[in-house]
Amino acid sequence: MSQNLRGLLPRIACLAACAALPMNAAVGFDASRTDVRQFISELSTTHDFEAGYIASILAGLRSQQVILDAISRPAERVRPWHEYRQIFLTQPRISGGAAFIEEHAARLERTAARTGVPPEMIAAIIGVETFYGARTGTHRVVEALATLAFDYPPRSSFFRSELMHLFLLAREEGLELTELRGSYAGAMGAPQFIASSYRAYAVDGSGNGRRDLFNDWDDIVASVANYFVAHRWRSGEPVAAPARLTNPAARPEGPNQLRLDDTVGGLRARGVEFSTNLPDDAPAQLHRLDGIDGDEYWVGFHNFYVITRYNRSVMYALAVHQLAEAIAEEAGKTRAQVAGTGAP
Repeated sequence: MSQNLRGLLPRIACLAACAALPMNAAVGFDASRTDVRQFISELSTTHDFEAGYIASILAGLRSQQVILDAISRPAERVRPWHEYRQIFLTQPRISGGAAFIEEHAARLERTAARTGVPPEMIAAIIGVETFYGARTGTHRVVEALATLAFDYPPRSSFFRSELMHLFLLAREEGLELTELRGSYAGAMGAPQFIASSYRAYAVDGSGNGRRDLFNDWDDIVASVANYFVAHRWRSGEPVAAPARLTNPAARPEGPNQLRLDDTVGGLRARGVEFSTNLPDDAPAQLHRLDGIDGDEYWVGFHNFYVITRYNRSVMYALAVHQLAEAIAEEAGKTRAQVAGTGAP
């Protein structure tokens, strides 16, 4: 074997090993990249972090192709409504919600009395997000956000902002930045708050001076309710109602809109039949979904729109609404059975 070939072998082996790795997995987010350097400069200058500390954190991370794959195909975009619904409207999730309400009855009732957000709605949010805290995510949050901030151009500015919020959140709440685990999009804890929402809407429900959405159920329950209150939840008002069309021209075309750009009276005047005690001038929006037997119509009201502030998806909001109704019904049956046996 020639000396030249001998010298090339280690280089060839190295190239082969690197080629076998997922895209971007072999490199950290170091300051030789312009976007990383700009992020470090902004965070350190604006929020008084040591630039070297930020750089060392980012250099220890790796871009994750699995995260880039996941964000390109969320269930809300790739599944029709009848399949999406089946993910969440299952008997285990409904029974789990009723059990959750029973287990956390005192804190849920206190929170509902203070905020007007019903226990079943809080339970449904946590049930949809993490199956009542059982599935909170396994990705390192800082790594997920860095991957999306620097290697996902369609929403890089949003995720760079979230990465900045994460650094601030860890400092404010005394959290170990590199140990936080969550979803592929950086959502954390039982209610799956992203970093900016954690900072803006999480509250100290237990009164211990911290806001812990990972382990403190008083904080978790109170924070979900506070999120709804901050987005103007209206106590006692309906969320949505099934509808049917008496005028085919009322059929909405194109993607469902989140904003409420119609009214109860306006929809009825155009041939949309549905039941509600809201006045004619109440904001409303007609939504068309892909049901198992064809088009399915729902009218969303103000509180439906509030749910979409948690996740900007009509299917998500409807799944939460229907799960909340099913949980309330199941919990009612459980209470009735207990009362019938005379159990304490």
